[in-house]
Amino acid sequence: MAKTPPTDLPGAVERAGRAVVAIHARRRIPSSGIVWRTGVIATANHTLHREDDIIVTTADGARIPATLAGRDPTTDLAVLRVDASNLALAEIADSDALGVGSFVLAVGRPGAAVTATFGIVSALGPEWRTWRGGSIDRWIRLDLRVADGFSGGALVTSTGAVAGLNTSGLTRGSAIAIPTSTVERVVNQLLATGHVPRAYLGLGLQAGVRLPAALVTKLGRDTDLAPIIVSIEAGSPADKGGLLVGDILADADKTAVHDASDLMDVLSADRIGQSLTVRVVRGGEPRELALTVGERPR
Repeated sequence: MAKTPPTDLPGAVERAGRAVVAIHARRRIPSSGIVWRTGVIATANHTLHREDDIIVTTADGARIPATLAGRDPTTDLAVLRVDASNLALAEIADSDALGVGSFVLAVGRPGAAVTATFGIVSALGPEWRTWRGGSIDRWIRLDLRVADGFSGGALVTSTGAVAGLNTSGLTRGSAIAIPTSTVERVVNQLLATGHVPRAYLGLGLQAGVRLPAALVTKLGRDTDLAPIIVSIEAGSPADKGGLLVGDILADADKTAVHDASDLMDVLSADRIGQSLTVRVVRGGEPRELALTVGERPR
């Protein structure tokens, strides 16, 4: 039997809307943000076109100044600080409770008044990496309209709890939400350091090189496809470690590398400053090199 939509959607919007603010940091339509904790607002990074003279409009219509605490383009998240201890805080829900077909609302404040659209969760998936290399704990695709100014606003359950932060800045043609676990992790990092550290080798890869069958067997790989190094930044860990343009990257820390995403999976932030053993094919022969993982320049 099909589920019927919940009936108290106005109540859910009202409850969540108390913690949704308008952020004036670009021309024309303001974006939205969520009062994540006392004095802290989470929003979508791509909507902040300036870093100074930011104004926030709260649920009661007050206009207060905000300062940028940090931003992370790779996850499209940013954090603002406001000197206001009386703002209603979002009721944070565990986004793992969402299911495909769950009824949800997108609640934003692209101006003085709260606005909302209604739909369902159309797809859920595991952890994924954005096109900029950021790690998102869960894929949440929405079948609803995210209107102008809604990015940075709340994905809201039928009870009025916030299950994610909506954005149109990470995909083309579909609305998604960043799960609350990712928002919490990035907020903590931005408040602590102002940025999210990213591991870095300083090389560019192009996929699609086919290795000879004998070499595939020698390397212990399950496929003959491997990427070739097409660029190396001067002074980077890859440069200092002895990698060369034209090397074929076979594996990193005994993990087979088929494309750039495989290497990114190995390069977690906790690897910064640590040794990384890579195996390349140079002149038709395997060669093992030790690199020291660096931090991506900001």
